[in-house]
Amino acid sequence: MQQKFFIALLLPQNIVFQFIDTRMVAITLLSVFGMVSMFLGFSKSKGHLLPATLVFLLLALLGNFYEFNQPQNYFIAMMETTPVSVVFSSVIILAAFLTVPLSTRYVNDARAQPAEYYAILLFSLVGAIMMTNFENMLMLFVGVEILSISMYVLAGSEKRNLRANEAALKYFLMGAFTTGILLFGVAMLYGATGSFSVSGIGTYVNQNASNPSPLLILGLSLILVGVLFKVSAAPFHFWTPDVYEGAPTFFTTFMSTVVKTAGFAAIYKLLSVSFIDIYTNWWYIIAGVAALTLIISNITAVYQNSFKRMMAYSSISHAGYLLIAVLAMNEQSQSAILFYALAYTTATVAAFGVLMSVSERHNSEAFSAFNGLAKQNPFLAFVLAVSMCSLAGIPLTAGFVGKLMVFLSAAEGGYVWLIVVSVLMAAVGIYYYFRVIISAYMRENNEPKVIEVDAYGKMTLALATLLTLLLGILPNLVLGLI
Repeated sequence: MQQKFFIALLLPQNIVFQFIDTRMVAITLLSVFGMVSMFLGFSKSKGHLLPATLVFLLLALLGNFYEFNQPQNYFIAMMETTPVSVVFSSVIILAAFLTVPLSTRYVNDARAQPAEYYAILLFSLVGAIMMTNFENMLMLFVGVEILSISMYVLAGSEKRNLRANEAALKYFLMGAFTTGILLFGVAMLYGATGSFSVSGIGTYVNQNASNPSPLLILGLSLILVGVLFKVSAAPFHFWTPDVYEGAPTFFTTFMSTVVKTAGFAAIYKLLSVSFIDIYTNWWYIIAGVAALTLIISNITAVYQNSFKRMMAYSSISHAGYLLIAVLAMNEQSQSAILFYALAYTTATVAAFGVLMSVSERHNSEAFSAFNGLAKQNPFLAFVLAVSMCSLAGIPLTAGFVGKLMVFLSAAEGGYVWLIVVSVLMAAVGIYYYFRVIISAYMRENNEPKVIEVDAYGKMTLALATLLTLLLGILPNLVLGLI
């Protein structure tokens, strides 16, 4: 098998046949489209870059669904496609599709390089999809690195912005350190089990579940540290507020949705396939991290005066809710994680989209910048209110259904104490989410000028809001697919 693989690498025509035969549709399309985006950057006009990128993402999304209900291994069984991985990948591509229309300022900025930005975004999606489809720990590592390096570059893309430079440096240094921890954990796992394969590790763990080796537990712990850092779970969350605040808001939106979904897809697959038989050895780690994440993030968010930093702590808190679904590890968990990730994505994109319009008009990201927004632009105020209600878990929004599914999975697993902590922290979250709604509808602004939104911005905000409400009112439309 290995000889055939290396021979295929030496023959260009065989590479094409390998791609077609293994149906690596989404990854192949995104890789090709990323290179095409770079070549489009040589043209004199930048106006076609954004619509071209949207078309690329739409084609990748359709190509991804082509693999639905067609489970298959490829790359010598180092990666695999399953219905669950296809849905996770679809949420990731959808997050990018909703985020890209918010980037019109880069197309209009003569100093910006939108072709390079879009190319890196498309390449980063390759890494994210690898994190949902990995069957070998080496592929998980490669996917994490492709996604992480892309984020490091995009976080510091505004070279003349000192905050962006600081954010990129912090993200890079801490990310590189935790990547080393992740790789060290993979090495220990191989030393304990003699396999990089997820299913192979699961077989070894099943055979030695009664007496797991310390090397195995240590390897798992180090891998969890590396992946929990990527999803901003406490106590590995310290980079998040500074990086989210310093990075350009467009890339913060992309980072907060795509990276989190990919990270939780990887965590869930790893724990459910490889380590389910030693559940008693790791459940308390996830439970402790989930509780700590919820408490620290929600209490700290109350004291924020910057909307963007508040959204950073909000992102951390939602990692806590998702960890509860991972902890439950039952039939409800998979659906809860997928639905919650989708609900979080639509609401977060809408919230950051409104922030981009408001901060550009007032040159401020403070809560006070939203004062009187309902009069300046009723559409933006409505979008903001819906997104905040969804993130807070108010009924008739996708966020409410997502939280309900997480709580049901936790109740089925017997973690009532964690549900109590979650409900209390959700009540705290209502306070800081509703602060911005109060600013928009109940406070006056001395600048009565209307805030304009371009056509692409209106499209993505309207679509994200519609999905948030639709998923909250008719959740079975998606749950049936999941």
